[in-house]
Amino acid sequence: MTKLQNSHTVGLLLLPHASLSSYGQIAELLLHTNSVLEHDKYRLKLMSLDGECVLGKVTNYLDSEQVDTLFVIGDLITPNKADAVLQRWLVQQTKMGVKILAIGTGIIPLAYAGLLNGKRSCCHWSVIEKLRQTFPDVLWSHQLFEQESQLMTCAGGASTTDLMLAWLAQQQDLDMAAHLSEWFLVERMRPKDTQQRIPLKARIGASQPKLIEAVTLMETNIEEPLSADDLAYHVGLSRRHLERLFKKHLDNMPSRFYLQLRLDKARQMLRDTDRSIVEVGMACGFSSASHFSTTYRTHFNVTPRQERGRATHVELAPSWNHSVVIQRRLD
Repeated sequence: MTKLQNSHTVGLLLLPHASLSSYGQIAELLLHTNSVLEHDKYRLKLMSLDGECVLGKVTNYLDSEQVDTLFVIGDLITPNKADAVLQRWLVQQTKMGVKILAIGTGIIPLAYAGLLNGKRSCCHWSVIEKLRQTFPDVLWSHQLFEQESQLMTCAGGASTTDLMLAWLAQQQDLDMAAHLSEWFLVERMRPKDTQQRIPLKARIGASQPKLIEAVTLMETNIEEPLSADDLAYHVGLSRRHLERLFKKHLDNMPSRFYLQLRLDKARQMLRDTDRSIVEVGMACGFSSASHFSTTYRTHFNVTPRQERGRATHVELAPSWNHSVVIQRRLD
């Protein structure tokens, strides 16, 4: 790996209620990268809103030195109140060319500052609907992380590591990201288009136990799909009643929803396993390779073979210099 002697100052702004897990993931990955490079490439500067945080006394962000990259770290769901001083400071950082990476609810001060308007941004699935109402000009996403010009956002939790691996691949190279993934026992580097898994109860509430039961049956019968009549029988409803529930609460028909589940499972297997395309198709309930390929291409606009190829290359992203989106299998 190439040794780059120039340093890169990283500001870690811990908001009130900031996730120590996210802070730990960021710090560990950066410090280990320094160890691999055998010099202090990344200089970490810890800061907070008032000079104090759960880790003790740190630099007040208003008194901090200039940084090259700024991480704004919140938690998964706890919002922080609007802070006009912080908002002006964030706008100023952006004008000075600082790249900002927001973790979890660390995205909220950026939204208040108007820095996300018209941009794809993400946060934890449990707060996105509320954020969509509060900040309607932001293009909210349910992906693990998003990348825009001079800005990256992630949902928090384990997706902090996904964002960090993508960012460090941009900073260094894919070999470094692959090494970090192996060193920290990350099973796979998930690309940014991976969707957050939103519990069905969170989407429709707990008032529809029959619908939840039907979806659970679908999820546990991927290889040998049940017919619509069988699903209705097992949950104790008529087929017509079940179809009405799906249309009302999921805006979909049972057959289309079931197909989406099977195709999503197929995409995950194509990206993350070495099973043949025929095996993947069979494991996801398709009776022939041709049927699987045709259905997959119709749904995702790529063939299963092309999908597997996408999982092994690096895609240049024009909005960041020399930036990449990790699409590489490690197995």
